[in-house]
Amino acid sequence: MDLRKLKTLIDLVAESDISELEVTEGEGKVRIVKSSPAPQGQMVMMQPQMQTMQQGMPAPAAAPVTAAPAAPAAPAAVEGHVIKSPMVGTFYRAASPGSAPFVDIGKNVNSGDTLCIIEAMKLLNEIESDFSGSIKQILVENGQPVEFGQPLFIIA
Repeated sequence: MDLRKLKTLIDLVAESDISELEVTEGEGKVRIVKSSPAPQGQMVMMQPQMQTMQQGMPAPAAAPVTAAPAAPAAPAAVEGHVIKSPMVGTFYRAASPGSAPFVDIGKNVNSGDTLCIIEAMKLLNEIESDFSGSIKQILVENGQPVEFGQPLFIIA
């Protein structure tokens, strides 16, 4: 279908009351759908945008906001080296459900020792320590999902 025919069809749909047109010509098929701002009889609520004082317009009054549940208080200043998750996945403390965990609080680790496994896309990735010291805290529960950069261990 050439561009002139296509332009004519678009104009016809735009100017008429139809909302959709589908035309098949040979092996080609064209479907034109008119988007409407709102279906008839349906009310649309729009949020007013905040205007800056630089535009010379006062900002509209803010609607009362209900308080969201308070986020857990940030832990006091962390003393020690923080091992963070290098990927998104599921955190496991042991190689298998019946095995002993790789590390426990108080255990001494050397750089290169396996601390945990993170399963990502059916692959088990061993997370190794990049610091030598003693495990001070384990910040994630076994089987819990973790995010990239999420703190996992504190080593002192």
